[in-house]
Amino acid sequence: QQPTQFINPETPGYVGFANLPNQVHRKSVKKGFEFTLMVVGESGLGKSTLINSLFLTDLYPERIIPGAAEKIERTVQIEASTVEIEERGVKLRLTVVDTPGYGDAINCRDCFKTIISYIDEQFERYLHDESGLNRRHIIDNRVHCCFYFISPFGHGLKPLDVAFMKAIHNKVNIVPVIAKADTLTLKERERLKKRILDEIEEHNIKIYHLPDAESDEDEDFKEQTRLLKASIPFSVVGSNQLIEAKGKKVRGRLYPWGVVEVENPEHNDFLKLRTMLITHMQDLQEVTQDLHYENFRSERLKRGGRKVENEDMNKDQILLEKEAELRRMQEMIARMQAQMQMQMQGGDGDSGALGHHV
Repeated sequence: QQPTQFINPETPGYVGFANLPNQVHRKSVKKGFEFTLMVVGESGLGKSTLINSLFLTDLYPERIIPGAAEKIERTVQIEASTVEIEERGVKLRLTVVDTPGYGDAINCRDCFKTIISYIDEQFERYLHDESGLNRRHIIDNRVHCCFYFISPFGHGLKPLDVAFMKAIHNKVNIVPVIAKADTLTLKERERLKKRILDEIEEHNIKIYHLPDAESDEDEDFKEQTRLLKASIPFSVVGSNQLIEAKGKKVRGRLYPWGVVEVENPEHNDFLKLRTMLITHMQDLQEVTQDLHYENFRSERLKRGGRKVENEDMNKDQILLEKEAELRRMQEMIARMQAQMQMQMQGGDGDSGALGHHV
C-alpha cells in the first residue's frame, strides 16, 4: 500500500501559515466568548429596558419595583444575570450586573462601597483561579465595562455621579450614558453632552476612550470610529415594543406627536452605543486584563496577599508601639542622667569634708 500523496494546491513558495487566523477564528467560535457588563444609575432611568433592547432578550422577567417607603433605608444590591446568546453559530456568555438601590436612599454616602467590593471580589477570584493548579477552565467574571446612566433632568453631573466615577475609574472601563434622551431637544442634548464632558475633564475622571483606527483600516471604519468618539456620552432611548411607523414595524416609543425610533441614528445614539460595544468588545476585555487587572494584581502581590485594611492597621499599631518604646527609652536616659548627677554631687561633698578634718 502506497503512502497518501499530499498535493499543494497553492502557488510555489507558499508555506501555509497565512491560514493561522482561520484556525484562531474556528477555535474562538467553538469556545465561545464571555463578557460582563455592569449597569449603574438611579432607579427609573431605563437601565433594564436598554439592556433588553441591546441584546434582544428579557433578562428581568419577574422584576418587582419597590415602593418609596421601601427605598428610604434600602441598601445597594448586586444582581448578576447570565444569558447565553447565539448568533450565526457564535456563542456569547453575557453577564449583566445590575445595581438596584443605587442612589435611592436618603443618605447615599456609602452607596457605592458594595459595587466596589463586587468589582474587587471578581478580580480576587480570577487571581485565585489563575494561581491555582487547574487553570484550564477559568471563568472570567471580571467586569469589562460599566454603563453609567446620567439623568437627563439635571444640568450635568451630580455630586454622587462624580464621587462614584472617581471611585471606580481605575478599576473598570466607564462608558457614560445619558438616559431617556427623548426628553431633550437636540440643542439641549448637545449642551448637556458638552457640560458632562467638561465636568469629567475638570474632575480628572478617566472614562473609556475608543482606540484610534489603524492606518491600514478602510475609510468606512475610520469614519465610524470618528463618529463614535464624537458621540460620547451616548444619549439613548430604549424600548422593547414594536410600533408601526411609515409602513414598517420598528422598536420605539409612541407619542401624540410621533414615534421615537430606537434604532434610528437621527433620533438617538442607541445604534452607536451598540456598535461601540460590539466592535470594541475585545478591546474592552484587553484593557480590563492589561490595565485594571494588572494594577490590582501588582498591588496584591506587593502586599503579599494581605488586605489593605489589615496592613494599615498593622502600620498604625507598629508606629504606636515604637513611639511608646521611644518614650520609655527617653525616660530611662533621663533617670540615669539624674542619678549620675546626684552621685557626682555627693562625691564632691565627701572630699570637701575630708580636707577640712586634716
